Amino acid sequence: MRRKSKITPSRSNGHPLHICLLTYRGNPACGGQGVYINYLSRALLELGHKVDVVSGPPYPELAQGIVLHKLPSLDLYNANHLFKVEKLSDLKSPINQLEYLGVSSGGFPEPFTFGLRAYRFLRGKQAVYDIVHDNQCLSYGILGISKLLGIPTVATIHHPITVDRKTDIQAAKTLRKKIMALRWYSFLGMQKRVSRQVHHIITVSECSKKDISKDFKIPEHKFRVVPNGINTDYFYPLPHVKRLPNQLLATNSADTPLKGLRYLLEAVASIKKKRNIKLTVIGKPKKGGVIEHLVKNLGLMDCVTFSGRIEYKDFARYYAEATIAVISSLYEGFGMPAGEAMACGVPVISTTGGALPEVVGDAGVLVPPADKEALERAIISLLDNPEKRERLGRLGLERVKSSFTWKHAAQKTVDVYRETIDAYY
Repeated sequence: MRRKSKITPSRSNGHPLHICLLTYRGNPACGGQGVYINYLSRALLELGHKVDVVSGPPYPELAQGIVLHKLPSLDLYNANHLFKVEKLSDLKSPINQLEYLGVSSGGFPEPFTFGLRAYRFLRGKQAVYDIVHDNQCLSYGILGISKLLGIPTVATIHHPITVDRKTDIQAAKTLRKKIMALRWYSFLGMQKRVSRQVHHIITVSECSKKDISKDFKIPEHKFRVVPNGINTDYFYPLPHVKRLPNQLLATNSADTPLKGLRYLLEAVASIKKKRNIKLTVIGKPKKGGVIEHLVKNLGLMDCVTFSGRIEYKDFARYYAEATIAVISSLYEGFGMPAGEAMACGVPVISTTGGALPEVVGDAGVLVPPADKEALERAIISLLDNPEKRERLGRLGLERVKSSFTWKHAAQKTVDVYRETIDAYY
């Protein structure tokens, strides 16, 4: 049974909407999902819409005027109590029990359990939202919101998680680790089934649309491509800061195989034999992990620096000091690191993995993914060509300003909302 909408299809265009954004993790430090919710919600608010965010922990940082509804969970991935329940009384909840059992058995139940909590939360609210926008949770609870509560619902799928699963399984060195990876990604079956029943799906690139359509078996006509924006409040040029010579910068998650940092490290090791080279990686490698061992084995301790987690306000200076930003990912559904570097006016070398060519365009040097020799050649060539670096930096900044702002993203997202509302009723 569908609820009665607060707006009629004939009046949907042009009228402010009451939007509910759902995200099972909301903090920007958790990655792209938190960044997406933070800046999309603010841009929607600035367009004149009323925005609520329903989030599990860690909770998002939101602009003033956006209502945050917190849905507590066991938060078992919190470093302060990793895989431990803070209060045994929390296990009285059946949903919490499911979450605990899922994590204890090596799974990732957060999307599933958050969806149940979100359904329960929206079922208990008297206010009716014009649209519910799910941020890649794709839980059975999301279907309940759409089909049982009768609220028009769209979902964003940033990129096909099937790619992550394939890469992680290939990177696993033992049968046990391969089985553990399969278990962790077991939520994918649910997400595939749910996504096929969502009315409209927003994704961030043509590449993601094609790959998700293929892997999830969803017709392409259900997708709407809305590129992400780049937060120019934090990513912008600092022309008064002098760039350091032979300084590379990477912002990839160090120990995530899909980010391809190992190929960049191998390229740097080869370049180091011929000339001075420095690499700064924003982030911190896992202690005793693959990347930490690789840095030692390649003899890069003196020329590779890991910054650890830094504040957003510090990103611009890191980029301003870099000669070149390198994005070595094997696959990106959009390519936020490339866009952020371009917004800072830094020349970019990027792989062609996934949607990166769509973001970089002609404003950077493109090389094949997982190709250390190609990376090495591109880095040396660009280091030796200051005029080209200056031109690419200028082109990248212009490209971001013209195509990748959160205002653009919000406007296109609202178009999808209105299309869904009109089709729903």
